[in-house]
Amino acid sequence: MGFYAIENIQLMKRFPELAPDLYQSYIAFSKAVLSEGHLTRKEKEIIAVAVSHATECPYCIDFHTKKAKKAGASLEELFEAVMVAAAIEAGGAYAHRTQMHRAYDGKLAESFYSSDDLANINTLQDLSPEIQQTARAFFSKASEEGKLTAKLKQLIGVAVAHTSECPYCIAAHTAEAKNEGCSKEELAEAVMTAALLRSGGAVTHAVNMLQSYEQSSEE
Repeated sequence: MGFYAIENIQLMKRFPELAPDLYQSYIAFSKAVLSEGHLTRKEKEIIAVAVSHATECPYCIDFHTKKAKKAGASLEELFEAVMVAAAIEAGGAYAHRTQMHRAYDGKLAESFYSSDDLANINTLQDLSPEIQQTARAFFSKASEEGKLTAKLKQLIGVAVAHTSECPYCIAAHTAEAKNEGCSKEELAEAVMTAALLRSGGAVTHAVNMLQSYEQSSEE
């Protein structure tokens, strides 16, 4: 059986017996996060699909794609969400160029993450300006209204930014989300969806732990 064989997911049936109270508390958390609130179930599942691509959990991608489809999401909407996640992931690396430039130039700073960094990101003199131009065009296109609203795209951006733990991305996309009319409550639900997906990826991968544990006992 492979590490990601479809039948692995059946091992989740054993989770309740391994830590009954703890597992049930996780299930309660999951249901609370994904229930209708300031964001609809469809919006939350679209965010979940985007975040699951950032966490690179195949179990989560499969589960939440099916849940999103059931909630009414189209394939085009889900692909846009994935591309937004890709842009945020790329944007995090792009933004962290500030750290690379500072380290390379031997410049000291009071903090690795300065608020000035965000303002200076686009003024850094890179050796590949043509790549920088295409990168910025990609980031801009990913934020435009399409099958998904600009507002939902920024909510996805904030959720994925918390997943990648990029403070530049969190700051930039929170500001953009606010400009698109997102409330604190909507942002909080988007972030909690990201939190659930991060924990869900860990929980679901316990099927691999069970498989490895049982195989090692047989050797």
